[in-house]
Amino acid sequence: SAVDCGRKANSTQVWKDVNQACIAEKEFRLAQICGLHLIVHAEELESLIRLYESNGYIDELCSLIENGLGLERAHMGMFTELAILYCKYRPEQIMDHLKLYWSRINIPKVIRACESAHLWPELVFLYVHYDEFDNAAQTIIEHSVDAWEHASFKDIIVKVSNVELYYKALRFYLKEQPLLLNDLLNVMMARIDHTRVVSMFQKSDNIPLIKKYLVAAQSTNNKSVNEAYNELLIEEEDFVGLRNSIDNHDNFDGIGLAQRLEKHDLLEFRRIAAHLYNQAKRWRQSLALSKKDKLYKDAMTTARVSGSTEIAEDLLRYFVESGNPACFSACLFTCYDLVRSDVVMELAWRHGLTNEAMPYFINLVREYQNKVDTLTSEVSDLKAKVERSGGSNGAAPAANGPNQLMGPAGLGGRLLLGPGAPAPNAGGNLFGNAGQSAPGSMSGSQFGGF
Repeated sequence: SAVDCGRKANSTQVWKDVNQACIAEKEFRLAQICGLHLIVHAEELESLIRLYESNGYIDELCSLIENGLGLERAHMGMFTELAILYCKYRPEQIMDHLKLYWSRINIPKVIRACESAHLWPELVFLYVHYDEFDNAAQTIIEHSVDAWEHASFKDIIVKVSNVELYYKALRFYLKEQPLLLNDLLNVMMARIDHTRVVSMFQKSDNIPLIKKYLVAAQSTNNKSVNEAYNELLIEEEDFVGLRNSIDNHDNFDGIGLAQRLEKHDLLEFRRIAAHLYNQAKRWRQSLALSKKDKLYKDAMTTARVSGSTEIAEDLLRYFVESGNPACFSACLFTCYDLVRSDVVMELAWRHGLTNEAMPYFINLVREYQNKVDTLTSEVSDLKAKVERSGGSNGAAPAANGPNQLMGPAGLGGRLLLGPGAPAPNAGGNLFGNAGQSAPGSMSGSQFGGF
């Protein structure tokens, strides 16, 4: 009857008095009817909650507010206070409530409640939906036992504004989840300082853990990344990978690496040292290393790439002095454009290597013959062209005078005299009297009677 009177009165104070009486008599069903008319008023909600809490009627209070969430006049305070009650008394229900109603609660107020109740996953959830990604990441790192989840942490860490959290996250993963480091580094690749990351893992001697990251980060051609990766490949004795690395990424201390590799126990690494000297244009150091390991093919390649006649001929002499006629012949083929024919002829003649040098000379003669044939063809074409142009001018040359030189000037032309014109200095030769040699002429006595 009191509830009916409350309906007729429709007064907040009446509902409040009736509600208190029902609670005192433990008539919770009737108290809930009265309470539903009270909780829709934000100013009455807090006192109603204190009343229920002070009497220990938590379940009835939660039931009251839960039933009121569907009311048309439901407000943010109801969703917020129910979330706080869940934090205090029903922590197993808080996450479901937050997922359903996070947009209708006062997030900062619930954040304080979750923090007081040590509900770390729920706290992270609220930070994320409140765009507090730095706090979310910090909470996960500090309370990883309860709050850490790899997939969600990756989503959060890329959105933080404090760059220092990246490196704090790396230290956290190094300590607790080392096998997932490469996956974490992959999502942070665009925003981290590669040099700092490499330095961090070098100090802790954990470079092998981030090998996949180093491979991916080499696309930036960062010096620290390249050197760390090259160092790792040396430790793993992966000479194929090291060769590919230095060929495709050139930002590293090549000379320092070469000086280290030239003393390596494995032959392939010493070959890489010679290759590095080639890249630095230190041809003689590369040749010395190849000669020492008897890698003669590499030595010939180095001589050819150097483009130096002196280096190529020195290598020829080395093969002659070391008694290696096969390599002498191969070097002539490899360095064909660099060596001089007279040097080759001298070495072959003096050391009995004519047979080994013969392919070189055959090719040389053939080359010269082709050049002569080409020049002959060009001269013939030019001569024919001049004769055609002269024939089209008719008798023009004769009209120029009897003592004029006739015939085309230039390559292949002849010195012609006009008809009836006496030869210059007639009675002798072209250079003076018959008994006097022309200046610069080649007399037989000067050349041994030839």
